[in-house]
This record gives sequence, structure tokens and C-alpha cells, in this order.
Amino acid sequence: MDGLNFLQQTSLGLSFFLLMGSFVPAFAAAAASAPQTFSGAAGQKDASWIDLATAYGNPYVRDDVDASLSLQQLSSWWELFHDDTLTELISLALENNKDLEAARSRLSEARAQVGIAESARLPWINLHGGWMRGDVPDNVVDGVLPEGPVRDQMGLDTQSDGSFAGIDASWELDVFGRTKAKVRTASDTLQAQNAKLYEVWVSLSAELALNYITLRTLQQERMVTASHIASQEETLELLQVNRKAGLLSDVPLQQSEYTLYSARSQLPALNKDIARTLSRIALLTGTVPGFLDQKLQTPQPLPDIDARLYGAIPADLLRQRPDIHAAERAWAAQMARTDEARAALKPRFSILGLLGFATLGGGLFSAGSQGFAVLPQISYPLFHGGALKKNIAVQKAAEKEKKALYEKMVLKAAGEVRASMAAIAEDHAASLTLQKGRDASHEAYDLVRHNYHSGLGTYLDVLDAQRTYLQADQKYTVSKGKELSSLVSLFKALGGGWGPLEEANGGAVKRHKTVLTDGGLHEEKGNEAHERIHQ
Repeated sequence: MDGLNFLQQTSLGLSFFLLMGSFVPAFAAAAASAPQTFSGAAGQKDASWIDLATAYGNPYVRDDVDASLSLQQLSSWWELFHDDTLTELISLALENNKDLEAARSRLSEARAQVGIAESARLPWINLHGGWMRGDVPDNVVDGVLPEGPVRDQMGLDTQSDGSFAGIDASWELDVFGRTKAKVRTASDTLQAQNAKLYEVWVSLSAELALNYITLRTLQQERMVTASHIASQEETLELLQVNRKAGLLSDVPLQQSEYTLYSARSQLPALNKDIARTLSRIALLTGTVPGFLDQKLQTPQPLPDIDARLYGAIPADLLRQRPDIHAAERAWAAQMARTDEARAALKPRFSILGLLGFATLGGGLFSAGSQGFAVLPQISYPLFHGGALKKNIAVQKAAEKEKKALYEKMVLKAAGEVRASMAAIAEDHAASLTLQKGRDASHEAYDLVRHNYHSGLGTYLDVLDAQRTYLQADQKYTVSKGKELSSLVSLFKALGGGWGPLEEANGGAVKRHKTVLTDGGLHEEKGNEAHERIHQ
């Protein structure tokens, strides 16, 4: 019982000694100089990417009551098109896209890395045990130990058994914040991967919608071309009848055939582009090529919406674009690596402990077999050939790189918003002009054809008017698709489309609760690196 009491007291004492260090504050955490807040070209302090997009009076920003875009609309912007097929494709991509699946895996990996980093704050305890049997050769003991009978009387035996069992523990006191910096690095990397997951989805949903609009535009263009071909075939049949009757020469007939064959030659190129677009849609939705062909090959009209009605920036848009968020978190993670490199120059304090039983030939848990050891130790990097200081220089240079990439991403976002809003307005103006041009070319074609039948013109005039009308009709069809594509680009530039991803992932994605604002990410419990970025 005395041995057992001694073991209990020793175990409690060692545990208390190991765990009491968890209350030691990191009173000497390494400090780094705070980087400058991104100010933009105009020099505004705390300027957000939305502020920069409108800093110089963007003439395409509509602030009248006709143009509006709410956060709810932006979160699932494809619903504005009122196209059930597009909505179904978006849902299919959310479930099956391989890039999104890979991004989710990277997020899970980053979350596990946080757990690994946090485990370094706690003592590590190992349980071990073993048994041994040994026999010393007679050639070794002869001349060293007494002869056999005397040796037996003295209790000396060349054969022996041994066993041991116990626990050992080790713990590093994070006095200078090295472990804390590692945890911050892993946490910021997790947040960056979370943002990259959303970045993948924003790009994926926009790319899918663009390809869908391209598909419908190509199908409409093919229908327009086929309609003109049918009209030209009717004209050619009429000319052939008149030629057989001797009412005209071969020249108009040959000119009409040439125009017909020229129009027919456009169909293979359109069919090829449609097939290529269908394959891209299959890849984006994570389906086998051909699986969606039956559903998508039936032509459908383009969504009939006025893109200008949504050519606006939500007044309460506080959500950060995911690529900006990811760049900011990568910058913060690099700051933590710099702090970790600085902490490597400081002393490291650790405690080692051993508690267990050991015996030779007797009972393992018998009295007198227990033992323990406690070893506090300190390690100081006296000379490493300058490697530690050079590592600090490396990390500081990488920090500047991350800062530059973050600021570049902010400028890129501002530029994309301005360019998308300009494209919506200009594409709409071009579409109106092309519509008028198509109507005018149609009227000209009817007039020239009437003059030809009245004997007031040549058939060459009819063919020229016919080609002009076909080109105008095709350009107008394409312009409608471009206008819708520019609207999708604006939604992407604003970072829209987050709704379904949040519903699908719920709280699992956001292990560290955060709030996204114009300035970036603010953790509920505070984030030192973020404060250094934005102070």
C-alpha cells in the first residue's frame, strides 16, 4: 500500500507540474511592424473594393429607381433569368463538379491542420512497456565473477529477466509565442481555403451560365441561319422553274446557288461550336459527355430580361469577394509565419517527465519497483550559421509578396466591376443599334426583291441585300447573348452566387465564425493578423 500511495502522490505531483504551465501567459510574444492599410490609387484610407470601383464617378453606375440589385438576388443571381434548365444545371454542378469537390477536400485538409497545430499546446503523453531476458556467456563472466558454487551462495546469476512499464510526458512552454504563431498560421490558412472554396463556386456558377447562354445563342443563330437557308432554297427552286421556262439566263441561277451554298457552309461551324459547348457544360456539371445532350439540344429562346435593370451595386453590399478574402487570409497566414520565425530566435522551455515501474527478476508491481523522473530543460539557439535570421528575411519577403497580391486582387476586383457595368450598358446600346439595322436590312431586302420582279434591278442586288439581311440578323442574335453574358460577368465581379453553397455546407464550412465586411474578415474573438492588416 505504501508503494501504491507513493505512486499516486508522484503521479499527481507530476501531472500538476506538467499542467500548471498551461496558465503561463505568452508574455513575450514577438511583435512585427504593422503593414500599411491598402489605400488605393486615390489614397483613401480603409478603401474597399466597391469604393475603388466607383471612386472616379463610374458613369455606368445607375442609382435611379429602375436599376436595383439586392443581396438576396445576388446570392442566387441565376434565378433572375427564370430559366428552369439553367437552375437545374447549377444544382447539378454544386453536387458533381470535380473542382468543387477538390476544393472541399482542401478545406477539410486545412481544418485538420488546425487541429494538428493546436495539439502542440498540450502535453504529449506516451504509454510504453516491455520485457527482456538475458544470459551472460560463461566466457565473459569467468575470471570476473567467483566460481559457480561461490557465485550461487552470493546470489549472483548470469541469467536474468527484466520488465518495465510506465508513461512519459513532454510539453513545451509557449513562452515566446512560437506555437501560438503556428496555430494562427493554420487558422488563417483554413479561412483562406474556405474563401477559395467560395471562389471556385463563384467562378464555376458564372462559367456554367456563360456556357449555357453561349449554347442558347448558338442555337438561335443556327435557327436564324436555317431560316434564311430555307428562304434561299425556295428562291432557288423558283429560279430553276423560270430557267427551264426560258424566262432568265443561267447567271441569276448560279449566283443564287453560290449564295445558298455559302449560307449552308456556316452550319457545320455552328454545329461544331454547339458540340464543344455541350462538352464544356458536361465537364462543369461533372457529368459524362452526352448525358445532357438530349435535354439541351432542343433549342430554347434566350432569357428575356433587361440586363440594365440589374446593372447596379447593392447599397448594403458588405460581403467580401472570396478571392479578395482568400488573398487577405493568405497575407495574414504569412504574417504568422514571420512571427514564428522570430520566435525561433528565442529560448525554448520544455518539461520531460517519466513515471513507471521497472524490475529485474522480481514482480513488476512489487514494492520498490516504482520510479519517476522530472527534467525541466531550456534550449537556446546559440549558433546556426545565420540560418534563423535569414529565415526571418525570407518570411518578411514572402509577407510583402502576399501584401502585393492582396492589393492587386483589390484593384482587379474594382476594375472588373467597372468593366462589367460598362459592358452591360454598351452591349445594350449595340443590341438596339443592331436591331434597327436588322429591321432596316429586312425592309431593304423586300424592296430590292420587289424591284427585281418589277424589272427595275438585277438579281445581284437581291443577293447582296439577302446576304446583308442574314448578317444583320445573325449579329443581332449574338448581341442578345453578349448582353446577358455581360450581366453574368457583373454578378461574378460582385462575388455573387454564395447562397446554395452556404445551404449545402451549413456550419461545417465555418468552423471559425467570421463576419465578412468591406474591409475584410473580422473574427468574433479577434484576429491579430487582421488587425495588423487593417489598423
